Amino acid sequence: MRKIKVNTDERVIEPEPAWRRAAKTVSTSSERDGRRWLRAPHVMQGLLPIRRSQIPMEILAGLTLAALGIPEVLGYAKIAGMPVVTGLYTMLLPVIVFAVLGSSRHLVVAADSATAAILAAALAGLAVIGSEQYVRLAGLAALLAGGMLLLARLARLGFLANFLSRTVLVGFLTGIGIQVAIGQLPGMLGVEAAGHDALTQLATIAREFSQLHRADLLVSGGVIVIVLGLRRVNRRLPGPLIAVVLAIIVSWAADLADHGVAVTGHVPGGLPHFALPALGWHDASVLFGAALSMFVVILAQSAATSRAYAVKYEEHLNEDTDLVGLGAANVVAAFTGTFVVNGSPTKTQMVDSGGGRSQLAHLTTAAVVLLVLLLFTGPLAYLPSAALATVVFLIVIELIDIKGMRSILICRRLEFAVALLTTTAVVFLGVEQGIALAVLASIIENLRHGYRPLNSVLVKSEAGHWQQNPVMPGARTEAGIVVYRFGTSLYYANASRLMDDITALSGQGDPLRWIILDGAAIGDIDYTAAAVLTRVVTYLQHRNIRFGLSTVLSPVRAQLDRYGISATLDPDAFYDTPGQALEAFQAAAGQ
Repeated sequence: MRKIKVNTDERVIEPEPAWRRAAKTVSTSSERDGRRWLRAPHVMQGLLPIRRSQIPMEILAGLTLAALGIPEVLGYAKIAGMPVVTGLYTMLLPVIVFAVLGSSRHLVVAADSATAAILAAALAGLAVIGSEQYVRLAGLAALLAGGMLLLARLARLGFLANFLSRTVLVGFLTGIGIQVAIGQLPGMLGVEAAGHDALTQLATIAREFSQLHRADLLVSGGVIVIVLGLRRVNRRLPGPLIAVVLAIIVSWAADLADHGVAVTGHVPGGLPHFALPALGWHDASVLFGAALSMFVVILAQSAATSRAYAVKYEEHLNEDTDLVGLGAANVVAAFTGTFVVNGSPTKTQMVDSGGGRSQLAHLTTAAVVLLVLLLFTGPLAYLPSAALATVVFLIVIELIDIKGMRSILICRRLEFAVALLTTTAVVFLGVEQGIALAVLASIIENLRHGYRPLNSVLVKSEAGHWQQNPVMPGARTEAGIVVYRFGTSLYYANASRLMDDITALSGQGDPLRWIILDGAAIGDIDYTAAAVLTRVVTYLQHRNIRFGLSTVLSPVRAQLDRYGISATLDPDAFYDTPGQALEAFQAAAGQ
C-alpha cells in the first residue's frame, strides 16, 4: 500500500517516488490560490507543472506562434536553400523533442535565420540547391551540430551561459529586436531586399524609397491598424493571429497576387519521412567548421534567450538540460529531412506576447503544424509577404528593451556602455559576432570587479560590532593591530593591490605589531597571488610585524598549505574569526 505525503501548509498531495519511473501525470491542488496544477516526470521540466487556468492561454499562444511562425520558417528554409516544406518540419518533431527533454519553459526551438544563413554559405557549391544531396548534406550539418551539443552536455559546458550577464542579455535581445525589425522593412514596403546586414538593407530602403509598392504598403498598414487596434481594446486578444487570417482571406478574395502583392506561394503537404543524412567522412570534414560555427551560435543564442526569460519570470533554468534538448532536436532534424534548429528569440517573444508560459504552447504549435502538413498547406499560398513581415516587425520591436536600457544607464553607466556595445555589435556585425562580443564584454566586466575589490580595515563600533572602514595609509583597527579584509578572491590581476595595501598600512601611522588578513571573501588564491602573498609575509617578518589570517575557508587553507605559505607562519597564526584574532592580540599585549 503506497503512502501519501501531505504538506499541511499548502495541502499539496505528493505521490510516491515511483512516479518518476512510471512517468505518470498526477493532479494536485493548492488551497492557497485555489488553482490546480499538473505535475509530470522529471524530464519534462519545461512543460510541467501546468496551471489548469493557464491552459487556454497556452493553447492560444501556440496558435499565435503557429500562425506567425509557419510562414517565417518557410522563409528560413528559402534562406538555407532547402525545399520550403522542410521549414515546417523544423516546427514538428524538433519542437516536441525539446519540450520533453529541455529545461526552459519559454525557449522555442525551430529554424533560425542565423544558422540558416551559415548553412547556406557552407553548402554553396557542394550540391544543387534544394536537391536530394543538398538536403542530405544539410542533415549531416544538423547531425554534427547536434552531436557537439550533446558532447557539450557531457563536458558540462552549460556554465558558459553564466558569462552572459543581465546587462549583456538586455543589450543582446535589444540588438536582435532591432536587427530583425530592420530585416522586415523591405517586405513591409514592397522593396526588394539586398543583403542580410542592417546597413545594406537600410541603404536599399533609402535608395528605393520613391519606388515603394502601394499595395504592399496598404497590406502592411492594414495589419498595423488591426494589431494595434486590438491591443488597445484588450492585449489578450490575438491581434497577430487575427491579422494573418484576415490577410489570407483578403488575399484570396481579392486575388492580391495579380495586383503585384508578393505571397508565400505553393507549399506541398505531407509528413516528414525518415531520411539518412550524408554520412561520409569527407563530407563531415568539409562541414565540420560550419557545424562548429552553428554549435557556438546555438549554444550562446539559446542560452541567452532562455536565460533572459528565466530571469524575467524568476524561474529555475538548467543550461545542461537544455543542451540535451537542443542536441536531440538537431539529431531528430537530421534524420527527418530538415535542417539545423536553434533557440529563436523572435519566436520565443511571439509565445511570450501571446501569453504562453510553458512548452505546452509549443506542443500546441506542433499539433497545428501537423494539421497544416496534412490538410491545410493550400491557404498558406495566399498569405501576403507584407502581412507576415509587418506582424513579425510588431512582435520583435517588443524585444527592444528601452526601459531596461534606461534603467542600466541610470544605475550603472559603465554597464550601459557594455549593453550598448552588445546591441550595436548584434545589429551591425551579426548575431555570431554579437554573441562573441557579449561573452567577452561580460568576462571583462567580471574581471573589472575582481581587479578593483572593495578592501577594508575592520574596526569595532561603540556597540561592539565590526564595521568596515576604507583602507587608508596608517589606518588601525586599534593601536598596534590592523584587521585587513580583502574583498574578493586573490588572483594575478588584483594581487598587487594586496601588496600595495599592506605597504600603505604598515609604512605609516602608529607602530604596528600585528596584521591580520581576514579571508571571509577569499574563495581562491592562484599561483601568482600566492607568490605575492609570500612576499607580503617576508616583508612583514623583516619589520617584526606578526602576520596572521582569520576566517579562512577550508579549500583556501589547503591551498596555503600546498603553496608552502602556512609553513612560514607561526603555528597559531590562523584564527576562526577577526574577534578571536583581536582577543589574541589583546592578550599578548597584556603580557
